[in-house]
Amino acid sequence: MGRGKKERGRKDREEKQIIRCLCVMLYLFCVLNLMGVSLNFYTAEKMHYSDTKEVREVISQRVASDNVSGGISEYEEVPPKIALTFDDGPNVACTGRLLDGLKERNVKATFFVIGKNVKANPKLIKRIHKEGHMIGNHTYSHLEMNKVSEEKAKKELTKASRTVHAITGEYPQYMRPPYGVCSRELEDSLDMILVRWTIDPLDWKTENTDEIVKKVVTKAEENDIILLHDCYNSSVDAALQIIDILQEKGFEFVTVDELFLD
Repeated sequence: MGRGKKERGRKDREEKQIIRCLCVMLYLFCVLNLMGVSLNFYTAEKMHYSDTKEVREVISQRVASDNVSGGISEYEEVPPKIALTFDDGPNVACTGRLLDGLKERNVKATFFVIGKNVKANPKLIKRIHKEGHMIGNHTYSHLEMNKVSEEKAKKELTKASRTVHAITGEYPQYMRPPYGVCSRELEDSLDMILVRWTIDPLDWKTENTDEIVKKVVTKAEENDIILLHDCYNSSVDAALQIIDILQEKGFEFVTVDELFLD
């Protein structure tokens, strides 16, 4: 019995020694880790800060460093995207001024053009295309597609697409039906993607630029599609103000195809 007690006592001492060693090792590991030794990076980079401002400063420095080196930072935020679209152009009195404003702001937009207006203003459609904007089909004569046969509606779209192609060398891949109306049967039979909108300030009803701007910027959210017309000076003025306000809020303006592909 005495021998058994001694054996158990020896085992207990050994177990206690092992536990003590493990505790010491764990303590050393924690100390080294806090000193930035075991993980091979500085403690300052571990983002263990109680001050929110300090955290933001560190993130900003990392993002700036990644931008300089051409890398991508895991802390970098992707700006919300939004699309600005214009119907019924190109218009000789307004579209050129709009393009000037877009170029100045480095913004790309989408133009759903009417075929007969394209034919009458080839220089404007060339400029729209050359400056990297997206061109969509808005029929040849602004036809109400739900009031004609499917065959006639398709002819209108085909004629408009060919008119654009003759000047730019490219066929529109997207279309917007006048008034946003198109039967589901016709839509399914088309080889183009139908695009409507999410924000319509009814700019064609008013020449009040401030009213147009307010209706858009108070509703604007990520992935919205804004409907305007590049055949009214008030709409051009509103569009440029909308861009300035939403860019200040962090929005990135993209063409409709970019929005869809995202």
